[in-house]
Amino acid sequence: MTGCAVRRQVRIPTGGGDQLDAWVYVPDRPGPVPVVVMAHGIGGIKAGGLAPFAQRFADNGFAAVAFDYRHWGESTGEPRQFLSLRRQRQDYRRALAWAGTQEGFDAARMFVWGNSFAGMHIVELAASETGLAGAIAQCPLVDGLAGLTNIPASRALRLTGHALADLAGSVFGQPPRYLPISVPPGQLGVIVTDDAMTGMARLDPDDGSWSNEITARSLLGVSVRRPVRHARKARCPLLMVVAEHDTMAPTGPALAVAARAPRAELYRSRGGHYDVYAGGLDHENVLRVETSFLQRHS
Repeated sequence: MTGCAVRRQVRIPTGGGDQLDAWVYVPDRPGPVPVVVMAHGIGGIKAGGLAPFAQRFADNGFAAVAFDYRHWGESTGEPRQFLSLRRQRQDYRRALAWAGTQEGFDAARMFVWGNSFAGMHIVELAASETGLAGAIAQCPLVDGLAGLTNIPASRALRLTGHALADLAGSVFGQPPRYLPISVPPGQLGVIVTDDAMTGMARLDPDDGSWSNEITARSLLGVSVRRPVRHARKARCPLLMVVAEHDTMAPTGPALAVAARAPRAELYRSRGGHYDVYAGGLDHENVLRVETSFLQRHS
């Protein structure tokens, strides 16, 4: 391990007037150093559980750039808590481009890391971006259609109704309609698994910077995105961290990516979707496996 890493906060222009807010962890070692560009899953922000991963990577000689997507956290963008698959992939690419120009960072050794819903982006980036040293998808959703099948039809119809109403309202300038993200079983929300509230407790920064809500229109179009179909096109080493008992992100498509991607590696983490985080059953093992992957491919 290196000495103590330094964390600084930066703003990354998106080119469209908005800015990404990022924490940049710089290891205490001579450069140029390899870089890991990181972002969260659905509704997540960098303050919600990414620091232990970024810190461990930096302690082992990697720079880490953990950013908030536009519309979320400390990044700019209106409406707030709006999820756009296209914009989030653009944000990854913008953060990668920014990191590649920084003095002391090695643009030839750049990795992408994403959790849960961000698995949609990580597999797409592994299949489309040239020059990546590697990619890590943690407890990933990689098939929007499979994710939809996890939702009972009655709840899916209610969520779709709210989403369509929000979209229609946006056309006429009405304020956004919001849905809760994580809720206990029996309530209407996006995540209603048995461990949803455990996950929220582990990921809520508890400092007022995060709201457990999402614009309802954000749910539209997710089911048609199926990065699992592009797995064979993955160009770089790809680590798939797939929980043994994930009740949120379907594991079948994630295992299919691990089987199809030419340079894929698979780690089955113990426990459920949220056991990879600090306080979870397999957090330390996941940190070890991911750090080892980065070291072997840098």
